[in-house]
Amino acid sequence: MALDALSVGLSDRKVNWVLDADVAGFFDNIDHEWLMKFLEHRIADPRMLRLIRKWLRAGVSEDGQWSETTVGTPQGAVISPLLANVFLHYVFDLWIQWWRSNRARGEVVVIRFADDFVIGFEHQEEAQRCLDELHARFAKFGLKLHEQKTRLIEFGRHAAKRRQARGESRPETFDFLGFTHRCDVTSAGWFALRRETIAKRLRATIAAIKVKLVQRRHWPLEAVGKWLGQVARGWMNYHAIPGNGTRMEQFLDEVKKHWLHQLRRRSQRHRWGWTRFVRMFRRYLPAAKVLHPYPSIRFRARLKAGAV
Repeated sequence: MALDALSVGLSDRKVNWVLDADVAGFFDNIDHEWLMKFLEHRIADPRMLRLIRKWLRAGVSEDGQWSETTVGTPQGAVISPLLANVFLHYVFDLWIQWWRSNRARGEVVVIRFADDFVIGFEHQEEAQRCLDELHARFAKFGLKLHEQKTRLIEFGRHAAKRRQARGESRPETFDFLGFTHRCDVTSAGWFALRRETIAKRLRATIAAIKVKLVQRRHWPLEAVGKWLGQVARGWMNYHAIPGNGTRMEQFLDEVKKHWLHQLRRRSQRHRWGWTRFVRMFRRYLPAAKVLHPYPSIRFRARLKAGAV
């Protein structure tokens, strides 16, 4: 839903600048006192508040040594994402809603998922002013934006032409929720937002699968095929979006290559030719095809369903 909203916002709204923000060590720096104040707005039961406070101060055990925690949420705890969203709701969501209504003159698009958020602006000066005020806002609650990972970039339907007119290179890209977003054009010359799997994460996924295949080298063929099929389908269920065909083909080609390599390593007298392997590949692994509709279609369908 966040990816659909971002795609529609960048394509249909007057977005010329994008603030790609990253909160430095967010889960480790949540202020307990501020969080409890926020929770008290909605929770009246003192027993529940006392239980949450104990959860926050449960401490950390490393190498048999226990240490107290005064900031941050418990890593791996099921309540941590919920508490993090409550914290950012008051620190960021309500504030950016007020800022957009009272400080901005142009259009502003805001998309947040957990601690990852992107803000699109119509005017550069408003984008820079929002970034400056966002630094101060986060500092008030013990948070800060990562200096190297927070960027204000020119992006949108007019970015490429404007940068070309100034003699600059093509617009920069930004990453959000596993996808690299870049400015592109259709065959007819219209602006198009291109989304593709982050190359670094794709390589990391392939490397992890390679290690698992080595560990399963001598497993029964059917067991490996079923396991690898589940892994590949899980990856495709998220990444098989329109425009990501190249990455999908790359992912499946690498999986095939590593699987065939491990099958041939099982014996020096293997009989694994490519034709035989292709038949097995079709049996166990999914095809590289788009599984998700275009963002605009699904996003508008959700809006209509919500209105009903």
